[in-house]
Amino acid sequence: MDTSRHAGRVALITGAASGIGRASLLRLAQEGAAVVGCDVDHRGLDEACTSARAAGGRCDVVCGDLRKADQIELIVRRVLETHGRVDILANVAGVSDGFVPLHELSDDEWDRVLDVNVTAPMRLCRAVLPHMRAAGGGAIVNVASIAALGGNGGIAYCASKHGLLGLSKAIAWTYRDEGIRCAVICPGRVETNIRASAPQISEWGYERQASFLALAERIAQPDEIATLLSWLASAEASNMNGAVVSSDGGWRAP
Repeated sequence: MDTSRHAGRVALITGAASGIGRASLLRLAQEGAAVVGCDVDHRGLDEACTSARAAGGRCDVVCGDLRKADQIELIVRRVLETHGRVDILANVAGVSDGFVPLHELSDDEWDRVLDVNVTAPMRLCRAVLPHMRAAGGGAIVNVASIAALGGNGGIAYCASKHGLLGLSKAIAWTYRDEGIRCAVICPGRVETNIRASAPQISEWGYERQASFLALAERIAQPDEIATLLSWLASAEASNMNGAVVSSDGGWRAP
């Protein structure tokens, strides 16, 4: 761990109350960033921030629902009012669809998953980009999934992660001459509570995915993904723009 890696930089991290988001908040704070975590889970968010401060990090939190455009605007405004800049945006928040196949999918479930997994990251990127451009640069790291690389997973989840990958590549290409980088992490199985975000698990859909899921012999810890996120957001990864990095323990290697 490099405690000065992000010194003088401000990082906004979504999904910071648990899992990969929490691990990323702790790691970037320990590596010198002034971190602002946001999540809908106020208690988990406060606990994560307390842990970051106890380890000597600088941390603030903003509780908000990423499905609501006005709350995204509020989150970014709070960061700017407190710190005056956003150097790093880590879109980590995400929800599962419980492996729901298309013939079982409702419009409400499609909207819920797409709202959190791709529309919210788009809105956050859109909100911080003017400030990154004015500052002469910045780093965006979007956490997708190996579902972004194939057809495994529920229909809405898979589509949302493909959409996040496309959004990230378009940002990387469009703003490449302005010192702004955008990279994507595609984790495999990670020890998080994302499945709890699904209203229900589709038995039929899960059975269709079971043979693929069985190939994942290793479940990563959240900090293993946070370590990669921190590096991608750092100056050490200055040539990693538009990069799509899998972290799946070899799950897709066969």
